[in-house]
Amino acid sequence: MKKIAIACDHAGFEYKEYLKAQLASTFEIEDFGTHSPDSVDYPDFVHPAARSVESGANIMGILICGSGQGVQLSANKHQGIRCALCWMPDLAALARQHNNANMVAIPARFIAKELALEVVQKFLTTDFEGGRHQNRVDKISMC
Repeated sequence: MKKIAIACDHAGFEYKEYLKAQLASTFEIEDFGTHSPDSVDYPDFVHPAARSVESGANIMGILICGSGQGVQLSANKHQGIRCALCWMPDLAALARQHNNANMVAIPARFIAKELALEVVQKFLTTDFEGGRHQNRVDKISMC
């Protein structure tokens, strides 16, 4: 069973719990928190989740906050992370196919839980196309 990371802030807590329940039969899920709807600072949870994907302990990751922006920006500070903000399944597919994204950021305040699940499922089941896209992906990490 493939192992994935999941993390969120207070705005994404309900979605995190929903996604975990829906994905539990297909994926082993490592939950990096938060573990309640109480206000928190998302980087405290995003950075450990991103490190786990970067190290290979988890194959991919799911991040959730109100807009998706904060978690995405934090994750993308990691050299080996390509986190895509997605609110539609087609964006998730393209993030995987063309950018080899290894984390997805979900905007909990802007999409329904059911759509978030569709986005995540598309992200987790779509393969990177490689080919002409590999050269571009190689140029993302310039440091």
